[in-house]
Amino acid sequence: MAPAEAPDSAASGEAVWWPQAAADLRDALARWRQWLTIERNASTHTLRAYQGDIEQFLTFLAGHKGEAISLNALSDTALSDFRAWLSRRAMEGAGVASRARNLSGVRNFFRWLDRQGLMHNPSATLVRNPRRPQKLPRPLTQADALATVDIAADMPEERWIGLRDRALMALLYGCGLRISEALSVTVGQFPRGEEGLRVDGKGRKQRLVPVIEPVRQAVARYLEARPFAVTPESPLFVGARGGRLSSGVAERQMRVLRGALGLPETATPHALRHSFATHLLSAGADLRSIQDLLGHASLNSTQRYTDVDAEQLLRIYQNAHPRAR
Repeated sequence: MAPAEAPDSAASGEAVWWPQAAADLRDALARWRQWLTIERNASTHTLRAYQGDIEQFLTFLAGHKGEAISLNALSDTALSDFRAWLSRRAMEGAGVASRARNLSGVRNFFRWLDRQGLMHNPSATLVRNPRRPQKLPRPLTQADALATVDIAADMPEERWIGLRDRALMALLYGCGLRISEALSVTVGQFPRGEEGLRVDGKGRKQRLVPVIEPVRQAVARYLEARPFAVTPESPLFVGARGGRLSSGVAERQMRVLRGALGLPETATPHALRHSFATHLLSAGADLRSIQDLLGHASLNSTQRYTDVDAEQLLRIYQNAHPRAR
């Protein structure tokens, strides 16, 4: 079957070739491109990407169906056809992000066809986006987590900043907070007695987190040394000029600690939260309790730590068992 050529694009003067399209589909493709250019003001990069997505899909579909692709053929395209196309792209070496972008371009065209009353096919919206492989959390060992907290006070030149960094790292590791949650705490929010810390998590969902004594002591020593006024409304953690400490500065301080201890790049402030959860699980805490402490909406998010724990156990077994060596 010899591929047919589409007419040149009058708008851009650029020849557009739709090799596997029948006449009615070529006309629709030209109008869609014109709509993207004029109505959506799409960039040249976007146009080229969408054109490539459609050409890849049509080329596959033509070979899959054994015929030139028309609007009728597109309307009959089944969910299994989309899945087969994405599987072929994966076999060709296209990564998850590339396949998701390919599908996005095809969906854009199908939605436009539907709005224009030219064709209706819900399969493009029903096919699932390619999923990125879920990365396991990378916690620190207990020794490295404790060393990160302990060494923090000795790194900056100004003593109060070192005490601030130690208090922050202690809060992240001791309470399992996200960095954004820790930096949003005010002085008045931090508990003075035995009560827990009320944390505003994602989706404005509040949770109550116990504060262990070493964390209380680290925060108290920092507040005593802090050179700025301490009021209930002021941020608990402040920068060198007295304003609320930014996450960028906190991450920079963590990089300094990481370099001093020879830790990998995965040792970030968020890794201390991962360490909190993993070490609790290793010590026998149940998943539901860890879920509440972390503020996870779904237990599925918390269950990732069981994989981490199993991975660590296997590594210990392989290193320790005489038959595994």
